[in-house]
Amino acid sequence: MNQTKKFFLYARKSTDEPERQVLSIEAQMFELREFAKKENLNIVREFVESKTAKEPGREIFNDMVAQIEQGQAEGILAWHPDRLARNSVDGGRIIYLVDTQKITALKFPTFWFDPTPQGKFMLSIAFGQSKYYVDNLSENVKRGLRQKLRNGSWPAWAPLGYKNDKVNKRILVDKEKAIFVKKTFETYATGNYTLKEIRKIINSLGLVGKQNKLLSISNFQYLLTNPFYYGVMRYAGEMYAGKHKPIITKKLFDQVQEVMKQKSKPKTPELKPYIYRGVFHCQECGCFITTETKKGHNYLRCTKRKEPCSQKYTREEFMTEQIKKKIQKVSLPSDWATKMISHLENEKNEKAQSENSFAQKWKNEMREVEEKLDSLLDMILEKSISQEEYNAKKQKIINRKIEISEKLKAFEQKSHNRFELAIQFIKEANQAQNIALQENPERIRDFLKKIGSNFQISDRTLSFEFKNAWKILAFRNAEARSAEASKDENIIFRTRLGW
Repeated sequence: MNQTKKFFLYARKSTDEPERQVLSIEAQMFELREFAKKENLNIVREFVESKTAKEPGREIFNDMVAQIEQGQAEGILAWHPDRLARNSVDGGRIIYLVDTQKITALKFPTFWFDPTPQGKFMLSIAFGQSKYYVDNLSENVKRGLRQKLRNGSWPAWAPLGYKNDKVNKRILVDKEKAIFVKKTFETYATGNYTLKEIRKIINSLGLVGKQNKLLSISNFQYLLTNPFYYGVMRYAGEMYAGKHKPIITKKLFDQVQEVMKQKSKPKTPELKPYIYRGVFHCQECGCFITTETKKGHNYLRCTKRKEPCSQKYTREEFMTEQIKKKIQKVSLPSDWATKMISHLENEKNEKAQSENSFAQKWKNEMREVEEKLDSLLDMILEKSISQEEYNAKKQKIINRKIEISEKLKAFEQKSHNRFELAIQFIKEANQAQNIALQENPERIRDFLKKIGSNFQISDRTLSFEFKNAWKILAFRNAEARSAEASKDENIIFRTRLGW
């Protein structure tokens, strides 16, 4: 069957994002070719790409999809679904091609797929997990930076007046420039000089930036408002106590801030914190939906900045009730959630046993390779082979050792994270009903953003697109509700799980 189907082989490893745990292109190609031989897959073309899948627009991927749409192949072979897509657009394209039977087979050495409702449901979750990984990676990096800041270390280039000690990973005072920095604060604190005058005075004294360029007015404004100089680090709006040596006192810094406040223009009043500010667009004209208060009630309305628009005002609480109903569409009852989690736990355990057997096989082969290296060393010491023979055989054995090592790393790094993400998704879906019933508009709004995108209002009615696996769940729930009408428990259960 697989011999008659035409497959495209696709390998990808990004060069601009930290994917150390992913096999190299060469390792992927080796594994995929071996897998194709084992499964008797008819590979008609290979596509290799070194570009991130975080955003749509990969040229080689788009070329492959276009050729599939033209009927030049019916299946794709890749290492894992995350090699194909880590964004909702590309993931949606793949699933749509499966729905329209342009793709009839997807093969992965590390992931099971079958073009059934259950298979498509799990594939949607896999694509959703891949996107979650990219989003979560950024949060993990930020978390690491925050921990470094909590420890008192600055995680970036030192500000002007300091320098980075790369050996000891510390921030040291740049004695030459620190004098000018302190003089800048002392001069401005008198209140007798503008920023423009400060720039002229200090630049004339010889202070230059990191690239030996004269500082601009904005550079001096930033310098004078940076609490780093009295020992406090400001990062992403948060303040942390630093271990570096201060150049000025906090008293001098506060004096400068007071002078700057007096010289600055008055600030515009802050906008009222409406719940749905910036969330919706008008479906008729595309403008933002704003909120305003009239007679004690908040109303949503189109800003009508582009062209005339016929849309009318909508009460905020009326929109909240619509959102609650939308959220209930992706809710999972506790009994269904328990059954689905049990199903995933069983699959996780089966997968773990399978992976352990493969890993053990390669560990055994690694020991054999190391024994061969030892034997080879004995042979050269005993002069039973020439140096040329030794070098040639050693190179082959080392290459094989590297191949096995890459395979082991791939399996060892693979925890059951994708199962944990799927279980977390089901638990969140199980909480949807409770969230919808709460009188907490902020939490309701945040959950709406989690499950959907492209929020629009037309004729006082909310519309949006469900994201990734949430879309599948909403569709399955609609089918399940139809099944409930017939009171067939078996149909309901199979529909909920996508079977």
